[in-house]
Amino acid sequence: MQMLRILIADDESIIRMDLREMLEGLGHEVVGEAGDGDEAVRLARSLDPDLVFLDVKMPRTDGLEALRLMNCERIRPVVILTAFSERSVIERAIELGAKAYLVKPFDSINLLPALHLAMAHSAELRTLRDENESLKETIRASKLVNRAKALLAAHEGLSEAEAFRRIQKLSMDKNKKMADIAEAVITLLAKTPAS
Repeated sequence: MQMLRILIADDESIIRMDLREMLEGLGHEVVGEAGDGDEAVRLARSLDPDLVFLDVKMPRTDGLEALRLMNCERIRPVVILTAFSERSVIERAIELGAKAYLVKPFDSINLLPALHLAMAHSAELRTLRDENESLKETIRASKLVNRAKALLAAHEGLSEAEAFRRIQKLSMDKNKKMADIAEAVITLLAKTPAS
């Protein structure tokens, strides 16, 4: 596993110190430490770590709320640390997007699998998000081309296939995406009545 830049958030300084030692012993860099959830969210924003360890029970903003805030902003993968193994806490952490869960006290033997699991889940989620964005863009482009094709066919007395070929040719001639050509056609023809 490559070296990770890690943020630790736990209200107990001894836990932060032990965790730092274990993580650095595994070849990772601890870029910041926080004693409460507010500070954890602020540091996650400013330090941009690869991974965040969050204790559930912290003053001011608890770890679960900090996790929610981080995932709203898509900040980083989070491993939840807690002395509590209550089912409701685990379910809430999973629901909020925790990538792994460690129950205190833990040791370096438990830490390594949690790191791998968190990073693997995060990479998988990132891939799914990228694919989703790509599909959304493909659908948007298809809708634009279909609308432009219909407008061009109506204005120029062309079949839809001929209108499509014209948009396609313009795209190649101008070295632009078909969606960009379609947007230009829509802008030009949407306000002009068909002949």
